Amino acid sequence: MNGIICEEVGRLVWKEDLPEPVLEAGQAIVSIRRVGICGTDLHAYRGQQPFFSYPRILGHELSGVIEQIGENEKGLRVGDIVSVVPYMHCGKCSACRSGKTNCCQHMQVFGVHIDGGMRERVLLPISHLIGTQGLTLDQSAILEPLAIGAHGIRRSGLVAGSGETVLVVGAGPIGLGIMALARYAGANVIALDINEERLAFCRDWAGVSHTINALEDAENQLNELTNGEGAPIVIDATGSVQSMQNAFGYVAHGGSLVYVGLVKQDITFNDPHFHSREMTLLGSRNATMEDFEQVRKAIAAGYIDADRYVTHRAGFAEAVGEFEHWLKPESGVIKAMIELGE
Repeated sequence: MNGIICEEVGRLVWKEDLPEPVLEAGQAIVSIRRVGICGTDLHAYRGQQPFFSYPRILGHELSGVIEQIGENEKGLRVGDIVSVVPYMHCGKCSACRSGKTNCCQHMQVFGVHIDGGMRERVLLPISHLIGTQGLTLDQSAILEPLAIGAHGIRRSGLVAGSGETVLVVGAGPIGLGIMALARYAGANVIALDINEERLAFCRDWAGVSHTINALEDAENQLNELTNGEGAPIVIDATGSVQSMQNAFGYVAHGGSLVYVGLVKQDITFNDPHFHSREMTLLGSRNATMEDFEQVRKAIAAGYIDADRYVTHRAGFAEAVGEFEHWLKPESGVIKAMIELGE
């Protein structure tokens, strides 16, 4: 079986002798058709991903077709197109017992802590497959990164239809998803980034109300848009220490700051500033089935244009040589997708 392994930092290797999966009870063998490339994959390739070890088969934004499966309560059958929920939770810890499987104490993320989907076939728990009838392979593959955004919005406490202002910091693929999904929930969305081309994409693709260039006195621009109050909800999806620390200055009194982005360093903030606003600081990790379902609804409602969200493509064997290109800012990558057939 063919596959790609990240042997060490900066080195991807094409393999043609990976072991074939063997069907087990409660599991299914899925033929992988799409692998979305996200920041986690690129950070792992660069050696910047927390909780990571080498060698590792990357790939957790996945869609495919079921090759083998037994009787199951979900009614999934051979030939069905599926999306993968890559968060392998233990089901026993306090987080799992309270329904927060996204932050399981013993979490094993497919393609991060354990080998993932950059191979032709994988063995996966039926419980972690979502039948995606009516969706394309591309749409099925981007459910996962968009679900991360949906979870961040849910963590923020945004009330659907409230028209509340949400500032989204970072116009990468996760941030863009947050913008589109917050707008789907009826929010007034403002995008903040340092790249004017990305900000234009935020207006055109995500339909945000306003954009702010972070290099041009962002706090003052935000105050002008909010009558000096700031944003009641700020969601940072940058994975940048400087951005995450600056985000404290954007939050309205009584507001919330949600960190969706992740860094390997410490974050510091001014405590009097934090306390005077009685801010709420929240972390947001992964997603739950509820978040995946929210994304399915948004796609069906036409709020997510997958064709323009996926900006770069490569065949399976070609992908090894594309990573360095996708890492360059001038490449203009929003979402890169590896294709393994139709």
